[in-house]
Amino acid sequence: MPNVLTGVNPLTRLAVIILVTTPLLLSVDWVSAAVSLVITLLCAPLCGVSWWRLLKMSWPLIIIAPISGISMLLYAQEGGREYFSFFLATVTDNSIELAVAMMLRVLAVALPVIVLARDIDPTELGDALAQILKLPARFVIGAVAGVRMLTLFKDDWQAMGQARRARGLADRGRISHLVTMTFGLLVIALRRGGKLATAMEARGFGRPVTTSPRTWARESKLVRTDWTIMAIGVLLASLPVIISVLSGSWRFLGL
Repeated sequence: MPNVLTGVNPLTRLAVIILVTTPLLLSVDWVSAAVSLVITLLCAPLCGVSWWRLLKMSWPLIIIAPISGISMLLYAQEGGREYFSFFLATVTDNSIELAVAMMLRVLAVALPVIVLARDIDPTELGDALAQILKLPARFVIGAVAGVRMLTLFKDDWQAMGQARRARGLADRGRISHLVTMTFGLLVIALRRGGKLATAMEARGFGRPVTTSPRTWARESKLVRTDWTIMAIGVLLASLPVIISVLSGSWRFLGL
């Protein structure tokens, strides 16, 4: 599957994520969220993520979105025709519109993050943060190490599950099994973090910056392709706002 983001600087991906998601946080209307969601679905295959793969990666959002919509449906500001009322819960035209907008907004904000941040290399991201944004080297190296450790969680979970089944400990209830596995994963993470911190200190990663600046093995810079993609990101981020304003649906901060 083609991927237009191949070879793009990781900082460009972060910039596009900010550009696309920030306008959605300024308004609570279903039009801008729906337009942004459609744009994400259309662009996902171009970014190397098929619709089926996107569905598999975003299934938790399908559960979270209705939950956020239900709370808005029952307790949002009243307005328009009233359909249902019980104690503090009231369903009106305004609460229905806000509930739909909230559900769409959860998907519209989260899906671009999944598509754009899916295969960012932590080392390349660290190079970009240090060389382009000039962030402190100690912070960058720690962040890269932490992101690297996140990729091991899935393997650790599978290994722990296989070990427990081999010992006959996997036949308990699901809740008990989940709690035990989570606690075991936490213990492994803490132990690995301590060992990693000691190893990094031994290799001089924690030394204070002196007169000589830290060197980097790979050069990270923004090229014409990066600026082009960021310009496209500005265009795609502006389109939902323009359509929402022209349709009269724009509600700045829900007002």
